[in-house]
This record gives sequence, structure tokens and C-alpha cells, in this order.
Amino acid sequence: MDKKSLRIVYMGTPDFAVEPLKKLVEGGYNVVGCITMPDKEAGRGHHIQYSPVKEYALSQNIPLLQPVRLKDEQFLADLKAWNADLQIVVAFRMLPEVVWNMPRLGTFNLHASLLPQYRGAAPINWAVINGEKETGVTTFFLTHEIDTGKIILQRRIPIGDNECVGDIHDKLMVLGADLVTETVDLILNDKADAQEQKCFYTNESELKPAPKIFKETCKIDWNQDVHYLHNFVRGLSPYPAAWCELTDPQGTTISVKIFETEIIEANHNQPIGSFKFDKKFIDIAVQNGYIRIRSLQIPGKKRLSTEEFLRGYKISDLYKFN
Repeated sequence: MDKKSLRIVYMGTPDFAVEPLKKLVEGGYNVVGCITMPDKEAGRGHHIQYSPVKEYALSQNIPLLQPVRLKDEQFLADLKAWNADLQIVVAFRMLPEVVWNMPRLGTFNLHASLLPQYRGAAPINWAVINGEKETGVTTFFLTHEIDTGKIILQRRIPIGDNECVGDIHDKLMVLGADLVTETVDLILNDKADAQEQKCFYTNESELKPAPKIFKETCKIDWNQDVHYLHNFVRGLSPYPAAWCELTDPQGTTISVKIFETEIIEANHNQPIGSFKFDKKFIDIAVQNGYIRIRSLQIPGKKRLSTEEFLRGYKISDLYKFN
């Protein structure tokens, strides 16, 4: 069997999943169908929004399924009718066994971390937040427990000290696309020597999780160390974005999203959370130094550099960052 006769079903939803799909299609692989999330309403006009994977699949005339429930009898019948030899999952949903166990060659997933580290929904964010110096992508066969199946391939990239999660996301998206086609080729040639994840660690306590990120997860705690706070901000930038509260002298509080910071190491006796500012900077006192805010956003406004913000929003020493 060659790549043109290998029947592939592809599952994914966001932009991260488009690049591997595009690589498969342009590489001449036989993608017989795509599965993505149902359409949703977006914006004030409640316009129907297609997922990025759906938009690409439609542009290539690839058949689509958009199940609400992955155990729905009609969906399972439609999926079985595609007669897939292999299924590929990139940034989709947790699959029931009846789905991932359907193809004769199995189902593999592309995960944006160096498994077994950072299993979970937000691996890129947590790797940056935790100050890792490298990350990567992993392909592995699906099994019962999420992100625990046998590892097929991995590729690594460094994380720069000032790179944000958006930078790493884009690099991993391209790297992951290459890894997906490499993995398909190995499986096609019966050379996928997958290894149990337990071979990559000695104790469960070594493993770092990557749980889903919520709004409260993103709130800044100024009591943390200056290095941790810098990593925290870049690990959430540009989305969903770290945030804090700014309170004016009248007691009115607004949420402020912070996208870019700089570490100013210093010994000081300033109260934690107090700040100093000039025409071009805002420095917030934290443990072991100051966090210099480089870009931010207030409600109803676009993202601005700190200099632009200070030109249009007058603050004083009576304001408080919480």
C-alpha cells in the first residue's frame, strides 16, 4: 500500500490543526474525510463561524462530519463508511474507544509537548509559564487514558527567554506538520516502533501537568518572583492573556491585560505591587526586582505599548495595581 491508497480520516479544529492537514493534502496523502467541531455563533451579530479545519476542508472538497456527540449512532455509521485505515487527531476532543479503535492501523495524536511531560489541554502555555528551556511535539497512539499512549516520534525546539506562547505555538505548528507526515510514513512502512511512556520517566512525581486554563488562572499575583512573573505573562501572551486590576483614586477598578514585560532585577524596599512610572514605562515592585510592562490593553481599547497607553490614559501615584 502507498500513501495514495492509505485511507486517512483527520480530526481537528483550530489553526494549529490546519498546518498538518495541509501538509498531508499537499503531500498527496489520501485524506478521505475530516471531523471537526460543530459550527458556533460568534460576535454581536451571532454569525455562524466555521472552524479553521472546516474552512480548509471545504476549500479542498474534503468530506466533513461535525458530530455533537462522538458516540452518536449515525456519526459512528458515517465514520465507519469512510473505511479509514488510519485516523489522525490534532487539537480535537477526547475520543471514545469505539472511535479511536475503529481503523485497522489505529489512531495517532499530535501533542504539543515532549510527552510524557505536559499532558493536558494547554501544554505550550504551561511549558513557557514554568520557564522551560525547550519543548517540542510528540506523536503517539491513542489509548484509554488521555495523552498516555505509546510514543512514536518526537522533535524538540528551544524556548527563548523572551519568547511568548504565540511564538512557540507557531513554531510547533510547522514542526508538528512535518512530524505528522513522518509518522504516517513510518506506519505505512510498518516501521513505527512505538515506546511506552513509562520508558521516559522513573517516577510519576517527575511529570508536570498542563491543565486547561481559565480566566482565574490568568490573574497575576504580584507577590511572585520577578522571573516567575515574566514567564507567567509570556506564557499567556497573546491569548488568553495575563491580567490584573487597576484601581483609580475614586475606587473604580478595570481589568488590564498585560502582554509583554521585562525583568528589572534589583534590591528594593518598595511594597509589593507598588509602581513607578515615567512617560515610557511602568515598573511594578515584586520579589527580587521590578516587572516593567511593555504592552497592555484596557477594556474597549486595542493593545498598546506602555508609552502609547501613558499618552492617552493619565495615571498617578494614587492608582493601584491589584
